[in-house]
Amino acid sequence: MTATVSDFVIDRLQEWGVGRVFGYPGDGIGDLDGALGRAERAGTGVSYVRPTHEEVSSLMATAHAKFTGEVGVCIATSSPGGFHLLNGLYDAKMDNQPVVAIVGQQPTTSLGTFVQQESNLERAFADVAVYVHTVVAPAQAQAVIDTAFRTARLRLGPAVVILPHDVQAMKMPDMASPRPSVARSSAVAPSMSITPPPEEIARAAEIINSGAKVTFLVGHGAAGATAEILEAASLVGAGIITALRGKQVVPSDVPHHTQQLGLLGSLPSVKQMKDCDTLVLLGTNFPYSEYLPRSGQARAVQIDLKPEHLGLRYPTELDLWGDVRSTLAALIPHLDRTDDLSWQNTAADNMVEWEAEMTAQAMVTYEDGVNPRRVFHELNKRLPAQAIVTADAGSTADWYGHHIRLRDGMTGDLSGRLATMLGAMPYATAAKFAFPERTVVCTIGDGAFQMLGMNELITIKKYLESWGDDPRFIVIVLHNDDLTQVSWEMRTQDANPLWSTAQDVESVDYAGWAELLGFAAWRVRSDDDVEPALDAAFATRGVTLIDAYTSKNTPPLPPHISAEFAKNTGIALLKGDPAEPGVLTASAQALLVEGVERAKQKLHLGQDEDPD
Repeated sequence: MTATVSDFVIDRLQEWGVGRVFGYPGDGIGDLDGALGRAERAGTGVSYVRPTHEEVSSLMATAHAKFTGEVGVCIATSSPGGFHLLNGLYDAKMDNQPVVAIVGQQPTTSLGTFVQQESNLERAFADVAVYVHTVVAPAQAQAVIDTAFRTARLRLGPAVVILPHDVQAMKMPDMASPRPSVARSSAVAPSMSITPPPEEIARAAEIINSGAKVTFLVGHGAAGATAEILEAASLVGAGIITALRGKQVVPSDVPHHTQQLGLLGSLPSVKQMKDCDTLVLLGTNFPYSEYLPRSGQARAVQIDLKPEHLGLRYPTELDLWGDVRSTLAALIPHLDRTDDLSWQNTAADNMVEWEAEMTAQAMVTYEDGVNPRRVFHELNKRLPAQAIVTADAGSTADWYGHHIRLRDGMTGDLSGRLATMLGAMPYATAAKFAFPERTVVCTIGDGAFQMLGMNELITIKKYLESWGDDPRFIVIVLHNDDLTQVSWEMRTQDANPLWSTAQDVESVDYAGWAELLGFAAWRVRSDDDVEPALDAAFATRGVTLIDAYTSKNTPPLPPHISAEFAKNTGIALLKGDPAEPGVLTASAQALLVEGVERAKQKLHLGQDEDPD
């Protein structure tokens, strides 16, 4: 059979190392779909995963890139299918992930004639894509596909290839022979190992060596550099903070790793930023600059592969354009070993006290439902080796940041800078496809679960058998009938009371829905139900959904409560917040625990001043 452009595209994907694509069919991409089917029947194609919605396809492709380090690939039909990809592609763009989207288009002869589902897709994708182009002739296909993959990798973002329907079915020419004006491109992945010049490495070492209180702020862009980060921190006695998406880069059992910074962070991280004299930013675009040191307080060095991120969040003294691993490897021989580990030890001691506070907060009993902190606290204790945990935007991200500790070999992630709702389910499903032998846990709120999460239980049912002998997959739904994070943001940021018309979430029997699909399910209605439900879930060799009826009034307290936070919350309650009694009671309980734990810390440290 004569190879078509579609046949060539599938072969080229495999040359780029693609083994799995996430797609949704349609007539605009019909011939490529047909070629995928032919390749599957012949046993020569890529694995094709079809979830319930194109948006899920692009989120799964982004998650695949995050969890594997490979290029994620999603496929959709023309206009409506392509537009549905946008949210997941923006997730890739904003979290710097290489994704290639292949989108169908109406025939080239109809472009610009206002036929059904014909639109200017290049213009639509221009903002999200690091590269977007339409293949208008077969001889162009090789160069466009190759450029899309190369650009996605080098510029760390989504690239879009648009394939008109008629071009998909055209005969693919022999690309081995030279032809005028036809590029013969390469399917070889570019090197990402970039090291700054020696003189810049030496200057960075001088800045770091001169510091007495050095802090490393580590983001997901430092993935793969764990050993180098730990060695460099050991040499200079640095404390380590990770951004939320950087949790997995530094194991939680490193004593001087104080976890996250900011609203979802820890008090020890706040203290590091308050007192450090040297700040080293490693692969992070941490966006909350108000939590970073005062200008002029710390000398700062930043290392990043994204040049536009350099010097963006803090007045750095030196910006190094390079990947974290190779740059640190070059830097380490120039770092002086210090015998003074007091700064590092202080961070470790503070973290012990913080963990005690988090445990105490998890043990609080609330009148309106299960303490969501208890769910995450007990989940963390039970995570097996190599576990993968996903969290959704919203309150699950709060509890994930405060209570989940990723030990060596564990992985966790969520939609970062975009912070889109519903991402936890496609993230978890993509992780299970990539690593079927590992236990995957999805934590998600009921609002996000109603968006598209419930649908994806259908996808899981469809593909469950492909996950091998241990398809262990746990979904934990925080069921409180409220868009909790937004409700609290209305109070703390805008001094507005809860608006039930917008915030209420219709109650659904999520466990019943899982049981209808043949999955195991547990309804957790009290704090005492949490442990047996989790034990049963981890013992189930299959899919389990935990429907946790949690308190919506549990306050997502930041490590340090600002005057604005307290003032706005008070004003919102005075305006007639319908949840006022529950909010007041729950907040008082949480604040009491915080006060007791910090008083214990103060006594333990022999301080005469508030540890904040």
